[in-house]
Amino acid sequence: MRGSSQGAGARKGRGLLVAAGVMAASGVALLGLYASSMQRAQAATLSAVAAPAAAPTAGTGSELVAPLTAAAEKFLASKVVLGFDDKNVEATWSDLALVVDKQSIEREAARLAQLGKQASAVGPDYYASAGQLVPVSLDRQKALAALVDYKTTYDRAPVDARADLEHRLVVPEKPGFGIDIYGSLGVLEQGARAGAHQVALVAGELPPAVTREKLGNLDVSHVMGWWETKYPQVEKDRNYNLKVAAEKLNGHILMPGEDFSFNAIVGDRTEKEGYRVAHVIQAGEMIDGLAGGTCQISSTLHAASFFAGLEMTSTRPHSRPSAYITMGLDATVVYPTTDFKMKNPYDFPVAIRYVVAQGIVRVEILGKERPYEKVQFEREILEEKPYETITREDPTLPIGATVVEQGGFPGYKLERRRVFFKDGKKVKTEKRKLEYPPTTEYLRIGSNPDPNLVAPEQKPVHGPMDPGGKEFKMAQ
Repeated sequence: MRGSSQGAGARKGRGLLVAAGVMAASGVALLGLYASSMQRAQAATLSAVAAPAAAPTAGTGSELVAPLTAAAEKFLASKVVLGFDDKNVEATWSDLALVVDKQSIEREAARLAQLGKQASAVGPDYYASAGQLVPVSLDRQKALAALVDYKTTYDRAPVDARADLEHRLVVPEKPGFGIDIYGSLGVLEQGARAGAHQVALVAGELPPAVTREKLGNLDVSHVMGWWETKYPQVEKDRNYNLKVAAEKLNGHILMPGEDFSFNAIVGDRTEKEGYRVAHVIQAGEMIDGLAGGTCQISSTLHAASFFAGLEMTSTRPHSRPSAYITMGLDATVVYPTTDFKMKNPYDFPVAIRYVVAQGIVRVEILGKERPYEKVQFEREILEEKPYETITREDPTLPIGATVVEQGGFPGYKLERRRVFFKDGKKVKTEKRKLEYPPTTEYLRIGSNPDPNLVAPEQKPVHGPMDPGGKEFKMAQ
């Protein structure tokens, strides 16, 4: 038993040795195969590096680039119709800053080459066939410039609803139209790539600021109050100023409860705004100043508004009675310190109409029928003050000659009343005290002894309008 055990153990040991030998032999073989593979791979890599690059063949599509480019350029020269605002405007794609996209051309050439296409397969009208995407792109800066030109040419400004005061009716608003430049950029590029021959630009209506609805119940069929003042037509610069100021006020609409400021609407009276030098009253003296005549525009409006029943919130009379309007109805203005302000007290809008022509300034306050059958202006002179005379020697005048440089006029304290009548009865009375200082008279007295010196002819002196007695009334 011991012998057989020992024999078995010997056989087992020899088996293990054999197995180990086989495994060792296999390992050596595998290592040999790996080394051989690595040598072949290195040889292949060295061969690839050393070998020159292969020359392009017809299969790469290089021969297709030129005909594809020519076809794209022909498309860009073709006409496209731009549609907007019920208009159709022709242009070329090149005009709209579309250009050939070289990268897209190369990709298309490679695609066709893979399909086995030759250059002869690409004709001049290649991109005219349906379904072909055109290899173009947009030059944004040039396209923006082109669209700005279209916008400048074809945009329409909206027209506000307005009161036609001459015919006493309300003209409805009209919407405008505007091209959306940035929205249209994408539309152009997409249309060009799709090979389109008609593109609708992105555009839309522009709403007016003032609509018939916003004007509410505007009715300008009635003259609620009016006034006229005269001006000498020979004073060209002053008359020009009258028209400049009146134009800024003509057609102005006062909504219910709205405040009015003459200075806010007319603005600064400067040469830039078109005003000229003409006669103005300053500190009681008549001198030349810029925008002379503007106070006649404000005073005529004040009188018309007085009879229309508008609420006077801030007014100031001149420093001397006026030659063109009766005392108590004038309103001086100086930008920006002295303003004429009023308010629309009614529950309906009113409009201001000016006409300056043929020596007459006329103002009408238009609206619905005035709720008062009569508005009366009453003026009572409470005190009259004498004026002072100041003489000034003038060596340019002969001794004994006198020239009136500025006429003197008395000053007045007065009470102004506005009386409202309804159904034949007084329903409201407004009172205000006003004062006009005396206007100093200035005389030039000659002091030159030269006997040959001739005195100049006295120019006419324009005084204030005759007050018409201690008490004065008038109504509309």
